[in-house]
Amino acid sequence: RGIGMRGSATLAVVAPGISEALIATAAGLAAAIPAVVAYNYYINRLKVLNSEMENFASEFLNIVERHFLKG
Repeated sequence: RGIGMRGSATLAVVAPGISEALIATAAGLAAAIPAVVAYNYYINRLKVLNSEMENFASEFLNIVERHFLKG
């Protein structure tokens, strides 16, 4: 903002903008990092549950075949 008015890029003119950008970046990272950790936790948990459900379904179908479909 002030660079165009003053015609030069001194530290006093540039520093407030850089400070604002760094604060916004820190806030974004503070929100993003816990979100990624939680996302990865839940994705891994879903993979485990999916595997357990597939194993249960397979075992259940084997039991049904043995007891009810005695050809």
